[in-house]
Order: sequence, then C-alpha cells, then structure tokens
Amino acid sequence: MMSSRILLAIAAVATIAAGAARADEADASQYAVQFQGTRTKAEVQAEAATVSATRSTEPAGSRVAAQVKSGIDAKEVRARAAQALRQGLIPRGEAG
Repeated sequence: MMSSRILLAIAAVATIAAGAARADEADASQYAVQFQGTRTKAEVQAEAATVSATRSTEPAGSRVAAQVKSGIDAKEVRARAAQALRQGLIPRGEAG
C-alpha cells in the first residue's frame, strides 16, 4: 500500500514539473526579433511585381527531353550486349 502512495506522489510531482516546463507561448513569440527596414512599402511591392512577371511557373527540369533517334535496331543492341557479356566487358552478378 505504501509503494502505491509513493508512486502516486512521484507521478504528481512529475506532472507538475512537466506542466511548468511547458508554460510558454506556443509560437515562441518571445524570441521574435524586431527590426526596422530601410525600404518603403512601395519599393518592396514594385520589386515583388517585377519578380512575379519575370519568373517562370514551370519547375526546373520538368520538360521531357525529345526522344533520341537511333540508327541501330533492338535486335542488334541485344546481340552486342550478349557479346559484351560473353567477353567479360559487362560485370555480372555481385562481382561487379
């Protein structure tokens, strides 16, 4: 019976300590830095307007490259690959 009271007291102390440790603003506003800018609101808005007019909405690398035309058919490619494998020019299995 005594050990359950001790455990209950320890749990209560731990709960109080945890609550005290979290007694802070959720957005950490006490760490916000206040500063005074040197540019006017109109200057910032003008720059923002020129950036949006010149920026592309297409992500970099999103275009698909044109398919390359080859002068070799698939059968010849397979034959060359098989020959290179037989000659040991292509690693095989986990040894490569």
